[in-house]
Amino acid sequence: MLKLLLTRLRQGHRTTIYPLEEPRLPERFRGRPILDETKCPAGCEACIESCPTSAIALRDDRLALDLGRCLYCTECVSACPAGAVAFSNDFRMAARSRDELVVQGDTELRARALDDKLRRLFGRSLKLRQVSAGGCNACEADVNVLGTVVFDLGRFGIQFVASPRHADGLLITGPVTQNMKLALKKTYDAVPAPKIVIAVGACAISGGPYVDHPEACDGAGDVVPVDMYIPGCPPHPFTILDGLLRLLGRIEGDAALSSSWSRRARVTARAIQEENRAVSHRQVPAEAAARYLGAEVDADDRSRS
Repeated sequence: MLKLLLTRLRQGHRTTIYPLEEPRLPERFRGRPILDETKCPAGCEACIESCPTSAIALRDDRLALDLGRCLYCTECVSACPAGAVAFSNDFRMAARSRDELVVQGDTELRARALDDKLRRLFGRSLKLRQVSAGGCNACEADVNVLGTVVFDLGRFGIQFVASPRHADGLLITGPVTQNMKLALKKTYDAVPAPKIVIAVGACAISGGPYVDHPEACDGAGDVVPVDMYIPGCPPHPFTILDGLLRLLGRIEGDAALSSSWSRRARVTARAIQEENRAVSHRQVPAEAAARYLGAEVDADDRSRS
């Protein structure tokens, strides 16, 4: 038991303070795509031909990418000889309508909030029933991560519940297989009105790699009305969190709203930073560690503490 306490002491505060500060993402993170059609050679359609889900196409003689279909496999990046397609590190990709997911050029995506009536109902407390409608468990895993100490979704008043009758809406993952179609419809009907639906991942938005397959629907929108789309394969937890906060009106533009919640969050953020600084200089007593761990703690171990 004491080993766990010592480890916890060394780790310090682990909860991210997003949205008050930008999150740290790995260099290889694949976020919002950027299309520079000025680099496209005449008649070249290498990126279009390479896409396994037909996410890239020409619209009005311009290159367009449908994030609802995109698997972020970067086959288009590898196939393009001129570097006209690239993926940025912008994790903000949620959208309120299906058409908004079709991007051209360097298009920013900032999801709109619910209307005033629904924000009054759900803005401070949102209960969601998560439905895995035939997914591969990648999107489900990243949704579950939101409940860990790092993201702590509950601090925003957002929770997942076991029964649709206790929920304010559904969060759907997976392409909605034929076996899950009726189950999803019944779950949606069991949620009391008014209710919202959030489609997470390429499968739930468009069918993903299973698009047009006879045993799968082309996304949740074919079965129930969708209020928000969060693209990715799977979407990063920060992408999901950003979409949920924007839906509730907690973020406007690129900054957290100046609300009582935001003010409390700023105070918490300062406390977290002070605790992290204190923990970084704190040393676990060598004698106590040696006594309970059954080994001598050398100077290197103490410095790492």
